[in-house]
Amino acid sequence: MKPVFVAGAAVHPFGKQRELSAAELGYRAVRDLIQSTGITPDRVDTGFGGSSYGGSLLAQRVLQRVGVSGQPVYSVENACASGASAVHLGWQAIAAGTADCVIAFGAENLSAFGGGTLPLTTADLEIDQGMVMPGAYAMRAQRYLHDFGATPDDLGRVSVKNRRNGADNPRAHFQKAVTAGDVAESRPVADPLRLLHCCPNSDGAAAVLLCSEDVARELGSPTVRIRGSAVRSGLFHTSYRDMTWPDITARTARAAYDMAELGPADLDLVELHDAFSIAELLHSEALGLAERGQAFKAVSAGEFDRDGRVAVSPSGGLLSRGHPVGATGVTQICEAYWQLTGQAGALQVPGAEVALTHVTGGGIFGVDNGACAVHILTTT
Repeated sequence: MKPVFVAGAAVHPFGKQRELSAAELGYRAVRDLIQSTGITPDRVDTGFGGSSYGGSLLAQRVLQRVGVSGQPVYSVENACASGASAVHLGWQAIAAGTADCVIAFGAENLSAFGGGTLPLTTADLEIDQGMVMPGAYAMRAQRYLHDFGATPDDLGRVSVKNRRNGADNPRAHFQKAVTAGDVAESRPVADPLRLLHCCPNSDGAAAVLLCSEDVARELGSPTVRIRGSAVRSGLFHTSYRDMTWPDITARTARAAYDMAELGPADLDLVELHDAFSIAELLHSEALGLAERGQAFKAVSAGEFDRDGRVAVSPSGGLLSRGHPVGATGVTQICEAYWQLTGQAGALQVPGAEVALTHVTGGGIFGVDNGACAVHILTTT
């Protein structure tokens, strides 16, 4: 495989932007990417756009507005992993030698739903019986607390850490720190989860420029290399499921680690899919950042702080940055790019050289999640 590089990143800030469609949000992110990198539309070989709710042909609607017209363009839907899957497909094209320059983006406007839990896929056994994401993660949280001796206060520490990180992020939906008391006193959502244990539904977009070594040299922009890129789907079965072990994350991470020839101990920072506070504990263990049932102790000891053993969600994560579904995975790549090129400002993790991004989503009957994407990026 040929080496693949990230040579530019752009994010349209997350928040409530009811007046902007997913296509408009995506256009603004891609426009900013083109302006910041100086790439010309005719130099782009192909494009991929990820979204769950942006409608058909979103990638075409976005990219034609910036002049990428006539090239092969693909719209990707893969639940919360839509944007990261778009990046993975762009990586595949360059690694295989069928493209030298790719734009991958993700965009979403969730304000269109007016609030509440997001609608999930229809004609699904569990969803037809009332399953929603807060309920699923509440069950995971209850089981984790029961099995490993953690408490709701441990869930709150995740929220406090990530909201503290997000307070320094100008692109985040929430830019205000919270206290443990704020979390404990926020309204109940699904026991033991309270409002500040949950990420917000957000509107936003992000885009990255992926390229070959020759194009990277030609552009002269700061670059980071994608050492590992993996996407996996959930294993289907109708027997007992361990709700404290996200198998899909463990399998996807293992594939990415093997490809990169790196392991959890090599990571300086991780942008993780913390849609709910319990998710950071579950997924960090599946990624190998902590032993099974011990992640809550790592959070309490400050090991996942920005200046800790491995910075987990130094941008604020979904809990602070927000979760415009299709845009989330691409935004994680952007944040990692800025960290590894020393452009993260107040968010900067000292000496960051290796980053991992992780996103998972899609609740359907018989699997722990529908899709998961993990990327490993390095400075060399």
